[in-house]
Amino acid sequence: MKALNKSVKSILILVLTMTMLCTTNIASASEIFSDKERAIIPISAFTASGEIEKLTQSLNDGLDAGLTVNEIKEVLAQLYAYAGFPRSLNGLATFMTVLEERKSQGITDTLGRESSALPNDKTSLEFGAENQTQLAGAEVKGALFDFSPQIDEYLKAHLFGDIFERDVLTWKEREIATIAALANMNGVNSQLAAHYNISMNNNVSIQELEEFIVVLSECCGESVSNNAQSVLKTVLEK
Repeated sequence: MKALNKSVKSILILVLTMTMLCTTNIASASEIFSDKERAIIPISAFTASGEIEKLTQSLNDGLDAGLTVNEIKEVLAQLYAYAGFPRSLNGLATFMTVLEERKSQGITDTLGRESSALPNDKTSLEFGAENQTQLAGAEVKGALFDFSPQIDEYLKAHLFGDIFERDVLTWKEREIATIAALANMNGVNSQLAAHYNISMNNNVSIQELEEFIVVLSECCGESVSNNAQSVLKTVLEK
């Protein structure tokens, strides 16, 4: 009888151990992005779509998740290059209101670090071209840029130079913001595909992109996430 009780006890311990291991693995799988990285997704998505009520909640959630004031301002400012000045300015104005309301509630949010000074030994165009090549993994050129050299210069000098050179955000965080914005906009699947590739060149894993789709589904709905998933599938099959 004692031997039987011992066997039962051993089996129970084994089952309990396996259950704990499974639970740990499930928890790890759901924590691919950091809380801050995950919080960038709805902030960027709703800034791009102009859904102010949802953006307001996402900004509060982002601050609660540990994003600093300067990190969120950096996301909102960067998005003018993808969603346009009106969306970016509306996002910044909404953020100002959120901060004022939180301050009135006695909440003190962390300002965070400022950007380091930009290089003074090169022009914005020079270090922007270098950044773009590093981000994309190869020199970016083509018929479109031959047709419109000025847009090529704007992209290199301002977006990949003046904006991406600022170190308040990592390039990984900037790409998370970019794909989230593009995923919640209509008619920009080719740009979304391009930035999926750039994301994977800059420390965003395939597993994190799969988590990105899940977060999109939760915050933006199935229509948006299904399209983003379809574009990702096409990118990964190439």
